[in-house]
Amino acid sequence: MPTDPVCGMHVPSSSDIKLERDGDVYYFCSTTCKIKFEEPENENRRELIALAVAWTFSIPILIINYAFAFPFKDYVMLVLAIPVQFYSGIRFYKGAYQAIKMRSGNMDLLISIGTLTAFAFSLTITLLPKILPTQTVYFDASVFIISVIMTGDYLQSLTEIRANSAANKLLKDLPSTVHLITKGGIKEVDPFTLQKGDLILIKPGETVSVDGTIVDGKTEINESLINGEAEPVVKVKGARVISGTQNINGVIQVSVERAGKDSTVNQMYTLIKRAASGKLKVQRMADLFSSYFIPVVIAAALVSAAIWFILLSNSSSPLVYDITILSFVSVIIIACPCAIGLATPVTLLIASNVSSSRNILLRNVNGFDRLSKVNMVILDKTGTLTDPRPEIKGIIPAKKSYNEMLVLRYAASLEQYSNHPIAKAITDYALKRNVKLLEVSDIEEKPGEGIWGRENKEDVSVRRANEKGTVGVYAGDSLLGEITMSYNVKNSAMSVISKFRSDSIPIAMITGDAEDEAKRIANLLGITDVHFGVKPDMKAEIIKGYQKNGKYVMYVGDGINDAIALETSDFGVAMGIGSDIAKESGDAVLLKDDLGLLYDLYVIGNLTIKKVKQNIGWAVGYNGVLIPIAGGVLVPVFGLGMYATLPLLAATAMGMSSVSVVVNSLLLKNKVKKRLGEK
Repeated sequence: MPTDPVCGMHVPSSSDIKLERDGDVYYFCSTTCKIKFEEPENENRRELIALAVAWTFSIPILIINYAFAFPFKDYVMLVLAIPVQFYSGIRFYKGAYQAIKMRSGNMDLLISIGTLTAFAFSLTITLLPKILPTQTVYFDASVFIISVIMTGDYLQSLTEIRANSAANKLLKDLPSTVHLITKGGIKEVDPFTLQKGDLILIKPGETVSVDGTIVDGKTEINESLINGEAEPVVKVKGARVISGTQNINGVIQVSVERAGKDSTVNQMYTLIKRAASGKLKVQRMADLFSSYFIPVVIAAALVSAAIWFILLSNSSSPLVYDITILSFVSVIIIACPCAIGLATPVTLLIASNVSSSRNILLRNVNGFDRLSKVNMVILDKTGTLTDPRPEIKGIIPAKKSYNEMLVLRYAASLEQYSNHPIAKAITDYALKRNVKLLEVSDIEEKPGEGIWGRENKEDVSVRRANEKGTVGVYAGDSLLGEITMSYNVKNSAMSVISKFRSDSIPIAMITGDAEDEAKRIANLLGITDVHFGVKPDMKAEIIKGYQKNGKYVMYVGDGINDAIALETSDFGVAMGIGSDIAKESGDAVLLKDDLGLLYDLYVIGNLTIKKVKQNIGWAVGYNGVLIPIAGGVLVPVFGLGMYATLPLLAATAMGMSSVSVVVNSLLLKNKVKKRLGEK
């Protein structure tokens, strides 16, 4: 059964109160929740106005009721109560009507029943004072309940708006229009109307709104919003740009590859927002409890009222009607299914925002259940433990008449057309040394062998040598020279391995490299469990072997040739960059090239599960303890006089219960910092 993304209540899938957004369908228990989801800031302002009206009239009622005695006092309180009951409180009645219409229950139904019962009883006493033996009215209880619960809802809304700021921040700087290059000139169009292959112009200072490839121009790009790196990146023809980044100082033309909701920044926004709708195993148990909660509460309130009516009638107590009504109202009001419903969504939303602030993108928050059980970490080598691109160690000309610049010029002129890490390393090295490239045509790249082309009617090629980390540069069949390179271990690799070992979590490494290279890296990092010469499909089999032996495996790979392994593991983490987000596999993506984020993710996952369990424990425990108190189990201790203030206390407790769940979730950020030793 779907849950309301605002209040966490169960909603029948047949409900007509729903909204489709970005391909997802959201169901709501009331129109109030739907409006709050669609327009959180506007609804928050409307709530503030209604809240101001509620307290403006509620405070005088409380003062008059307890501090003054004068003729027509009840009529004055009646007049003051009407705006609170039927203006500020109208949102509850609308929600209750929708619940009855859908033959389900929600928080609004309980509030409406409780406050209308107290108001109707007081109205009857005021207008027909002789119809019942009691002369006590409870306008104070009715309006105070509405005011306090609205205060709690308002505080909760403010918190959720704040929690959503990380997601909203991604989109707020995107331009509303882009410069589309057409045969007739440049047109200003909505970026959501762009198609793959369209050509757009991006000027200095503008935010990039699409994912694409530069076809003309040169610039520096600030990619800090995507990968956290403050240093601008030089982008030239053929380089890819990512939506959400900022063009600093050059005019560029970009061929569109992904735009609108398919762009990287919109994918990130969707994944962060979707985190709040995740379902953890512990929450599904609470959902079962919550599904029976409201009818049980109403039944408990009726039973409590009936018992008190019978007991006090038999003893001829003058308080029979007062206590009957107040016990019913107290049980109804003190119950709080919203706290149970919010236990997981709010925590997951906070966890998602904490993760994104650390350049960790959660693709599947449901995986936190599995992440909290991880007792084995398996790391891919290339691109994970080592830098994704090799470092040029040397250029060796084949003859004395050749020089390094000649060998590098031929190699880079070919490799500029390849996306292979070795090719990128060579072209970047040539760019730094200001090598002037040759015009090469008829490009053909052969996977695992190298790249071929023609320069001035001569065949040229860069071939992968048998020796690992070496390529040969050829003109025809004549060797011009060799370029040697090696993959360096990432600076963060040793640190993160040490942290996992301090938590008694063993580390293994999987690589497709030969034994010598695999053991070289493993020895540098102190890893003794090494699998080398492994093909992509065999990685999954190795993971399954660990799982059969009782291990919960976190697998970390570069997300390109590790898709099967990422999906097979209990929790898969992809080392990715912004442009790969939409196609990566796994449960999370590390946006920044920092392996230390892996341990941050592990800590966030474990603390998130603890927070969810705390929230559910609090919500269930709160209801389990206070509902019997509202029913009267403490009357033998405090006497019937406790019911004079119990409805007011019940409203305060219920209103604050949801707020306490939200506040406890907000502490997650500080808990993460403390666990990681940060200030």
